Amino acid sequence: MKLSYTILYVENAVETVEFYEKAFGLTRRFIHESGDYAEMETGVTTLGFAAHNLAADILKRSYVKAGGSTGLIGAQITLEPDDVKAAFAHALANGAKALVAPDVKPWNFEVAMVEDCNGHIVEFAKAVDN
Repeated sequence: MKLSYTILYVENAVETVEFYEKAFGLTRRFIHESGDYAEMETGVTTLGFAAHNLAADILKRSYVKAGGSTGLIGAQITLEPDDVKAAFAHALANGAKALVAPDVKPWNFEVAMVEDCNGHIVEFAKAVDN
């Protein structure tokens, strides 16, 4: 078995794609003509966005939306940039909200975290060369 998709439920899939293009430098792969589903080019595992109305139709039950009054959702996606500090600064300059400033962790990874336009946690992480 392999991980093939990560799909985030969002307010507006098209606006989220535009945000991810600007803030993270990702490229859109596909936007459905309805505007309720979209995908980004992210390598082997696809990052997709489904509008809340589409997610509700599929799930047939309620769920906790990211960015709500309950605080951050206990999940994240991680992107591996060439330069964590530069990616963090670029994301902030393009509308992301700072959560964790760049720092080298004991496990020898430089990491930083931001909140996207929907309240999802996005981590930048890269192994530190010895």
